[in-house]
Amino acid sequence: MLLTASTTFADEGMWLFNNPPLKQLKEKYDFVPTPQWLEHLQKSSVRFNSGGSGSFISANGLVITNHHVGLDTLQKISSEQHNYVRDGFYAHTQKDEVKATDLELNVLMSIEDVTERVKAAVQPGMSPADAEKARRNVIAQIEKESTDKTGLRSDVVTLYQGGVYNLYRYKRYTDVRIVFAPEQQAAFYGGDPDNFEYPRFDLDICIFRAYENGQAAKIQDYLKWNAKGPADGELIFVSGHPGKTDRQLTVDELAYTRDKDVPKLLRMFNRREVLLSAWSARSFENARRAREELFGIQNNRKRYDGYLAALLDPEIWSALQARDQKLRDAIARKTELVDTLSAYDRIKQAQAELEKNAPIYEYLEQERPSVIGYRAPRALQSDLFKYARIILRAADERAKPNGERIPMFRDSRRESLELDLFSAQPIYYDYEILRLTDSLTDFAEHFGAENPLVAQVLAGKSPHARATELVTGTKVKDVALRKEWYGKSAAELQSVHDPMLDLAREIDATARDARKAHDAQEEIKTQAYSQIANARFAIEGTSNYPDATFTLRLSCGVVRGYDEDGRPVPPFTNFAGLYQRAADHNDQPPFDLPKRWIERKSKLDLNTPLNFVSDADIIGGNSGSPVVNRNNEFVGIIFDGNIQSLVLDCIYTDKQARAVSVDSAAITEALRKLYDAGALADEIEK
Repeated sequence: MLLTASTTFADEGMWLFNNPPLKQLKEKYDFVPTPQWLEHLQKSSVRFNSGGSGSFISANGLVITNHHVGLDTLQKISSEQHNYVRDGFYAHTQKDEVKATDLELNVLMSIEDVTERVKAAVQPGMSPADAEKARRNVIAQIEKESTDKTGLRSDVVTLYQGGVYNLYRYKRYTDVRIVFAPEQQAAFYGGDPDNFEYPRFDLDICIFRAYENGQAAKIQDYLKWNAKGPADGELIFVSGHPGKTDRQLTVDELAYTRDKDVPKLLRMFNRREVLLSAWSARSFENARRAREELFGIQNNRKRYDGYLAALLDPEIWSALQARDQKLRDAIARKTELVDTLSAYDRIKQAQAELEKNAPIYEYLEQERPSVIGYRAPRALQSDLFKYARIILRAADERAKPNGERIPMFRDSRRESLELDLFSAQPIYYDYEILRLTDSLTDFAEHFGAENPLVAQVLAGKSPHARATELVTGTKVKDVALRKEWYGKSAAELQSVHDPMLDLAREIDATARDARKAHDAQEEIKTQAYSQIANARFAIEGTSNYPDATFTLRLSCGVVRGYDEDGRPVPPFTNFAGLYQRAADHNDQPPFDLPKRWIERKSKLDLNTPLNFVSDADIIGGNSGSPVVNRNNEFVGIIFDGNIQSLVLDCIYTDKQARAVSVDSAAITEALRKLYDAGALADEIEK
């Protein structure tokens, strides 16, 4: 696969905006973005804290992202009477724009290096527990000081596995209203069969508007629209928020990921996919209620299938081993660094200890990756349980010094936490019971029905009976009551009894113990990886990029096709190809077209490019990232990668791996000729 095991080329890399690949860009493309160019793109880029990226595209607060990023909002504002996921949405005027229930957008305003201050807090000889406590305390101090001083959301971000710490300051938008979304059938054309494949024919876009003080936000930095889109071979840039990569992990930890972690995740996703698919097939309303979660599960199942296939490929694994060994050999040749080699053993030992603790941690404690808040652990898949645990723990955590709290309860994250907790999203009892029954069953299957923890959680009932009792008996569905309970102290909350709250209380000590054990081993790994990072800096300098952390990154590349099974795959698809694909499948799901697309076919220029691929370096979280040209003009929007791109989790290749985007030309064509959204198109192209 011509994998790059050591040398970093300009097209490889999810680069920090405060450390862009200027030298590589100059040498390969004779183009050097100015500081003003970079700052404009940085402040035009938006993070969707529901998971994804986007960008400002008008002076009046328009923000574009993917339909599948906006799906969370579309689902929450929909009802049995108004299915905006299925039918689409368009606000003809600003007064028709509908406010998202709990969406937060972040715009990165500044970056400050705080490495020395964070590292200085950890003194030689500290135990892992004391070191973790000291680091957490200083990070909380830095974040609070920054938030109090600037009023901006302030997050200390760990980079290079602990080699560097940067303070990211974000402007928050929490009054966000939906403006436009196509039908999901147009946005996710081809469904699961086409997901992570190419050619693609998707209009995967969703447009919001950010508001401040009840008025459309006035935006200084937004991307000018290029209605022509990019050309074959053109240099492009992607500015987005890749979620997580594993490129700087040791080969031992990657082996654990391959043999233990990913197969475990796949079993969980397969289980839930079967459950939700069967439930969705029972009625249209069931399908509507489960649509967003089922989409995410199917997407993750396919993603991790591809990642596992990559890790099991002998050629890829050899490249990973070679990369790992090259760094170890370089360390061994430097007397002053040779002690670093022990860090590899400490990581391996810590991973073994983490595996012992993993079942309790994953089923009762683990927070799934999320910026805005808590996601219920594996045994208790219920939004109602999530709310109950936040209320319970908020009371306990507020009583502690800010630096000793679980990170999501720090002062710097309070507003984001409360936005999540007080969400007015609809709660459906039948759907909650379904999910909770299955997760309790999963819990009992894994530990055994007679396990004391299982017996405690089930309270002498079957998983279904227990789930029904909890869901129908709790009052945490009431937003006003959540606010009341959240405002109580720990002592005051002790007298409040509610089935979900009582359950959260009963397992809290066990769950916290699992978190403590987990964090202690993660601290050992953090210190070891920091030592390796420092050795890498000594050998390679700071000219490389860190693993992805759901923070803003810059990728670059060119629009180009690839070869697959001996045939060329062109870089562009068009509207004509979409209609041909529908015809080839007799217009049957998931290759059927929305009614308006059939009725208005004659209005379209069928040669208009629809989707295109580039060799830009992306991963999950980049969904919705703007694609810009040298002039910093919007020419497309990332929405997927092909199946060959799933190797990018652990190593870069540009032979076949491609990022898939919607062409700006297609967006303009569709808004004007399919959706009667000329006013919206005019605002975008202004």
